[in-house]
Amino acid sequence: MEKNYLPAIEGLIFASPTPISLAEIKYCLENSFAVSMAQEEIESVIQKIEDRYKSEEFGIELKEIAGGYQFLSKPDHFNLIAEHIKLNNRKKLSRAAMESLAIIAYKQPVTKSEIEQIRGVNSDHSIQKLLEKELIEINGRSEGPGKPILFGTSSRFMEYFGLKSLTELPKLKDFHMPTQEIGEASPIEEDVIISTNEATVVINEIGEDE
Repeated sequence: MEKNYLPAIEGLIFASPTPISLAEIKYCLENSFAVSMAQEEIESVIQKIEDRYKSEEFGIELKEIAGGYQFLSKPDHFNLIAEHIKLNNRKKLSRAAMESLAIIAYKQPVTKSEIEQIRGVNSDHSIQKLLEKELIEINGRSEGPGKPILFGTSSRFMEYFGLKSLTELPKLKDFHMPTQEIGEASPIEEDVIISTNEATVVINEIGEDE
């Protein structure tokens, strides 16, 4: 590329409220500058941007998540960002919704009855809240009796937890679950910690929905 498109691509990624895909970046550049660009050229520029923000001079970095690219705060500043989130996050998920989300993330695709079997309580409200917040989505229907709806996590879930793929979720065996004196361990009664190589997100009991 003769023209330096790095500032344009950098600004485009920064302005996008959600991860922007390579195809979307290509479309915007070609329509804005009336040029034809190969994906390899754009990928080369994106790599330069990634390398640039690896410097300790910057508190953000460029990451590939949920099928696109987005600027994220670096893990070193997690505690600081968490304080800001707690200060401004007024619409919080209930513990019930967090339990349902954890079950869906690890058991997907999963039906409502399977979620309720694990939790032991009705999950209509928590599933509805997760759908409203676009953290989960409908993934068709089961072949079982009545063909119940199947639920799975969404691209918004991937974006929220900074995951490139579901394989980055920690293995269930890595979680320490309390043992019960009688019977089996109760389902997901501890805080769930989701860790990746780049960041750690703690799913905690953060209060009830307003």
